[in-house]
Amino acid sequence: MKKAFLIIFFILLFDQILKFWIKLTMTIGQEIPVAGNWFIIHFTENNGMAFGFEFAGEWGKLALSIFRILAVGALFVYLFILTRRKTKFGPVFGITLILAGAIGNIIDSAFYGMIFSSSSYHTVAAFLPEGGGYASFLHGKVVDMFYFPLITITQEQAPSWIPGFIFGSDGYFIFFRPVFNIADASITSGVLWMLLFQRSFLKKM
Repeated sequence: MKKAFLIIFFILLFDQILKFWIKLTMTIGQEIPVAGNWFIIHFTENNGMAFGFEFAGEWGKLALSIFRILAVGALFVYLFILTRRKTKFGPVFGITLILAGAIGNIIDSAFYGMIFSSSSYHTVAAFLPEGGGYASFLHGKVVDMFYFPLITITQEQAPSWIPGFIFGSDGYFIFFRPVFNIADASITSGVLWMLLFQRSFLKKM
């Protein structure tokens, strides 16, 4: 269990340090090229699920936040059971990554609206503003920043046999278009780890 807690601690530490830095130094939409045009720090926020997907307005966000908390509780209990059974570290590692990522985004949803002022396209957020935060408990926005537009094609450049629905409203096909954070990456890595390397464990569940 100690290894699992250390993994969770360091993922949350780096996730929150990066998100705090983004919130307190960048405006919405601001970009910092890291490796040419294919790896960019791009500040955006979302009200919904991982990778910037949205979910049914304010009530949907509240329901999603509550579901996340319940899911984290269930994952924590399951992780505790696995460690008590002395399960091999492979499955424990995968579940730990998923749990850490889920906690990371819950922190944003639960507390960021209360401790930060609103970020905009023109102003940087303030920490613990005098007038209070921009939202109530469980209604904060999740901070995203990793953007990998590895391939960018306009609809005019694409062969005629490529269906038009793959292009966004701006007329571009961008791979990879979603912007994400460390917590999202941790969840995705945990799921892929379980599917690719722990299939025997999954079959026993």
